[in-house]
Parts: sequence; C-alpha cells; structure tokens
Amino acid sequence: MSNESGTVVVAGMQYGDEAKGRLVHALADDPNVSMIVRFQGGANAGHTIFMGEKKIVLHLVPSGIPYPDKICVIGNGMVIDPERLINEIKDLQKNDLLIDKKQLRISNLAHITLPSHRERDGKNEKALGQKKIGTTGRGIGPTYEDKIGRRGLRMQDLLCDAKELHSKLEGLPEYSWLNRKQTVSDLMEYGRILKPFICDTGHLINLAIRQNKGIVFEGAQGALLDIDHGTYPFVTSSNTTAGAACTGSGIGPTAIKKVLGVCKAYTTRVGSGPFPTELFDDTGLFLREKGLEKGATTGRDRRCGWLDLVALKYAVRVNGVTKLAITKLDVLSGLKKIQVCKSYKTLKQTNDGKHKFLQIRPDDPFTEFDTKKVTPHYQEFEGWTENLRHIRKFEDLPKAAREYLDYIEKHLEVPITLVSVGPEQNEYFTR
Repeated sequence: MSNESGTVVVAGMQYGDEAKGRLVHALADDPNVSMIVRFQGGANAGHTIFMGEKKIVLHLVPSGIPYPDKICVIGNGMVIDPERLINEIKDLQKNDLLIDKKQLRISNLAHITLPSHRERDGKNEKALGQKKIGTTGRGIGPTYEDKIGRRGLRMQDLLCDAKELHSKLEGLPEYSWLNRKQTVSDLMEYGRILKPFICDTGHLINLAIRQNKGIVFEGAQGALLDIDHGTYPFVTSSNTTAGAACTGSGIGPTAIKKVLGVCKAYTTRVGSGPFPTELFDDTGLFLREKGLEKGATTGRDRRCGWLDLVALKYAVRVNGVTKLAITKLDVLSGLKKIQVCKSYKTLKQTNDGKHKFLQIRPDDPFTEFDTKKVTPHYQEFEGWTENLRHIRKFEDLPKAAREYLDYIEKHLEVPITLVSVGPEQNEYFTR
C-alpha cells in the first residue's frame, strides 16, 4: 500500500466501525512507515486485525503493533485505563507479540481512567433513562470530564509516591467514598509495570517528523461521533476528526500531509442517536448478518442502513479528506437493488405559518437542521450477484459496482483510492 504511505491521518467518516484498524494495519506494512500514533479515545474503541488465522481485537494499543520494527504510540489525547492496557499487553504477548519499550510508547500526559469513572459512567446512563447516549460503559466520558475540569490524573502521576497520589485523588467527585488506600496501591503497581513505556511522546513524534519518517495517525470512532461536529448529544467524548491528530499527539498542523477517510459501502451505527438511512426490514438484517455487524467492544448488534452522501460529504469537509477508502463493498453482493441517500427532505415553516418540504443536498449546511426529522431521498442502483473477494483491479468489478463507486466519488469530489472486497487482510485493491 506504498502509494498511501507518508504522514497520514486515518479518520472514520461515519459513526465508527469503518475498519480503520485494518487500514492502519495495512498501511503500517509499508517499509517507509516507522510509527503509528493513536491520538484520541480510550478503551471504548475496538480495532480488529488479523494475523493469519488469529483475530486480535485492540482497544488501546495502535493497530501497527504486529510489526516489531514499528513504534506504536499511545498519544496524549487518549484516556487510558491502566488495568485494561496491562491486560491487553499480556494478551498480545500470548499471541507471540513481544512488546517492549522500543515498540510501545505511552504519553506521560494521557489521562487515566479509574474504576470510579466506569461507575460514574453507568450511573449517568441510568439517570438518562430513555434519553441515554448508549455509551460503552468504559468510563471514557467521565475521564474526559475530569480532564476538562482540571482534576484528572495523568500517566506521569503513576510514577509519583503514595503521598502525592493521595493528594491528587482529592479533586475527584468520588473522593468521599473512594477506597483511597486500595486505589493508590493499585495505581502504584500500574506505574511499576508501565514505567518503561511512559515518556514524552510529543518529542518522539516530532523527532520522527524532522527525520522525514512515515507516520500513520490512527483515530477511533468516526466523524459523526465527534464531540463538536457529530450528532450531539449522541456523540463520544473526544474530537474524532483529523484535526485532533495535532492536539492529541503534540504536533503542528503543517505536519499532516494527507487525510485518508474511511467509510463502509453502507452505513452502521452502535448505540442511540439519529440515523436517517437506517433500515428496519430484511435488507437491514441482510447487511447485519453478511457484514457480521456486531460491535468489537460492546458485542451489541449494529444498526444498518444505506450509504448517506449528505452526512458523508459533511464528514469529508470537516476532516479535510484528500483520499477515500471504501470498505465492505463485498457485503452488497446479492442485493437486487442498492440505494444511496443523495439528499434529505425536511418540513420547514414558511413566513405565513404554513409548512413546505425543503430539500437538503450534500453541499448544504449540515448542522443547521435536525437529522432526527429528515426523510432520505434516494438514488437507486442495480445490484450485482458476483463474489468480489478475488478482485484486485477496479476494472474487474461488475459494471454495477463500478457505477456505484463512480457515483460516490463524483458526489464527494474526493478520489476513491482503496476498495476493500473481503474480510481478509489482502482482500483489497488500490486505484
């Protein structure tokens, strides 16, 4: 995948689960790439990669970890559950991946997720009732709350003595009932184990940039779950768009050369929130079953629907996407008809108090209307029945599949440079 290498951000264009981890893993295979940096989110992400017959689900460790000659960095923009991270490292070692400080580096400035954050997360969701967000329950939101509230603990605090750690816990909302002695003991043990990995990763990344080394910045979740630019309040607690690669890793914006946007050939979403193209019929069930649409982190079934070009064009814009990767095109094989949402329709009140339908197209403003109250307007395509998994050239795709991709590319005004046609690591082609 050398034509895609360089200093590049891999960003999700939908609601997450676009197979970003697989793309990062493939990009990391390029000999020009020396570093993979994860820059936001926490253990609420689930990136699935395959090593031969082995399926590996990563939550905190970057997707380049199978390559022993690459440096994987957990950036300062992430929130880290140290217990989960240690267990993840142990699981990787069981899969014959020797992980040491030469291969994995952890930012000293990344914030720590505590058991109390997970408990607070569950209570918050329960209190919302039917208005719940649908979080993973991993304590991500409360950790970011404490970070913004300037009372959080950072990875460098794991290296403090017991007295200083006790003092730092005083700012937490749960301080009055927290088992402080046990918490301090646990944190000091985590610090003992993780100390070799903790460093100033911003310095490390910028040094690699000055040496013109290839770096892949790996995002989690997707653009439509961004805390600022997503379908608020049904979003994650961090910035998921490409710009967060700078603040989440400690580099300047001029360091980013390319943004590779990743989206499925259809749309999925886990949890609550608007989803204009969601399908509740047999086609939706077909996509879920054939696409194996089950969350890697939560195990929940994903909601499935047609591709949404209005939302996708918006995601391309806020990420500054230079190239696009389409995944799971093979899942559409077998459908007689395929639909693409090319615009929305929504009721708008006129000056005389009446209502009329307003059409919203991909180039129109996206955040000025309520996506819960729109009706998708579709463009229909002929389907195809051929198995795509053996195809390695765009020209060898069925005519209907080529027309489908050409339509997407034309409307998004971004070149599709990579297409995934199967679940195996080598089942893709570049264009």
